[in-house]
Amino acid sequence: MNRFIPTFLFASSLFLFQGCSLLSKTADASDQEQQSMEHHDMSNMDEDSSHHDMNNMNMDGESTPGNSHHDMSNMQEETVKTETEAKLTVPDAIAPNQSFPLAINIQDSAGNPVSNFDISLEKRMHLIVVSDDLEFFAHIHPKYTDQGQFDIEPSLPKAGNYTLFSDYKPAGDAERVSLMHLSVAGTKEASAKIDKSSTKSFGKTKVSFSTDKEQIKANEPLTLKFDIQDTATNTPVKDLQPYLGKTGHLIIVKQSNTLTSEDYIHAHATEGTALGKVDFETQFPEPGKYKLWGQFNRNGKIITADFWVNVL
Repeated sequence: MNRFIPTFLFASSLFLFQGCSLLSKTADASDQEQQSMEHHDMSNMDEDSSHHDMNNMNMDGESTPGNSHHDMSNMQEETVKTETEAKLTVPDAIAPNQSFPLAINIQDSAGNPVSNFDISLEKRMHLIVVSDDLEFFAHIHPKYTDQGQFDIEPSLPKAGNYTLFSDYKPAGDAERVSLMHLSVAGTKEASAKIDKSSTKSFGKTKVSFSTDKEQIKANEPLTLKFDIQDTATNTPVKDLQPYLGKTGHLIIVKQSNTLTSEDYIHAHATEGTALGKVDFETQFPEPGKYKLWGQFNRNGKIITADFWVNVL
């Protein structure tokens, strides 16, 4: 049995909303998920992570209530039925580049475990993890163990604050997103300079990003376009395959001193685009700088293409 020093427990109140689903993983899987902008080893952050002994993780704390903006093309009305609560349990000291047990317990408002979950885009839970400076990104899938508990053993690359967006759907109920925070101990590094390039290479894949409007304005619908080519030939890729049930997935987070649920958007690819092209329809809720992570499956290799946009 693993032994851990005392832990903090974070609770998050969640509310129902119109449903849509999260998606993805991290990096260009042509190098086994190490070709994203961040180049972090996420090999331990997957659906097959083993169960962790959480017996010593029982100290209470609070986290921020969660919500999200959704894919404008797939929104459907859903009936609000129940309120749930997510409790995040981690060790009280987390070191950079060292794996640690992380558990998310889903409970109802009375504190009882929520035990049954619908499969949403091929998974019971999608967990998005970003550093507060948005340099680090991961999309992982905690393993459901039992009695409302999801386990994962991640490794985070550097000291600082991280925000977790957890997406799940209790059986027969509406989808929820919770927002939780954790910190990695140590001296914070200076953030890297923002790369404003609209074309980038990720291993054997080159991705160009554009929009259907010259200026992006808050609260105006628009199309975000990804042109995906083979790096060696500069021709459209012919081997895109569905990823978590869609042609592509897009995660968007607003640059903010402290991330909140209002800073988060996710969207699904539209259907019927040309060869090597993937489009997303959405809108930004307010002005500011946003980072985008588009995720695509190229013949079994997951490509994560990151770009920045400025919203007026």
